[in-house]
Amino acid sequence: MNAEFNLRTIKSIAQKMWKEYKQYSVWALHGEMGSGKTTFIHALCEVLHVKDVVSSPTFAIINEYRSAVAGIIYHMDWYRLKNEEEAMQAGIEDALLSGNLCLIEWPDKASGLLPDDVLNIYIETIDENTRKINTIAAMKVERTSE
Repeated sequence: MNAEFNLRTIKSIAQKMWKEYKQYSVWALHGEMGSGKTTFIHALCEVLHVKDVVSSPTFAIINEYRSAVAGIIYHMDWYRLKNEEEAMQAGIEDALLSGNLCLIEWPDKASGLLPDDVLNIYIETIDENTRKINTIAAMKVERTSE
């Protein structure tokens, strides 16, 4: 999906993305500081009827939300991680393997932990009010025996 959005239209974009990509349990959000990753996650959580307070888990690394639509959602912010070992000590691997929806900001900090079938979401700043979103859905490659 490629689209431009602003604060008035972000929820409808989040709704379309959920409809198109809900089969993916890991969503990796890429973008510069201030590009709108947390704002997009907040809009998606509204679409998924999360009643919890949605905020960036910059210091906690992982926030857990409950959704009437998607069950447990893990919102992760890997910005402060030093390496993959620190990520594993924080329990990130357990969350990624849980099958629950994982929404990850700054996924490049521990990209080796991401599954093959991750949904990569790139958010780019166009101007003060407008963002561009581009998704690349990676499919897990099934191995065959020879």
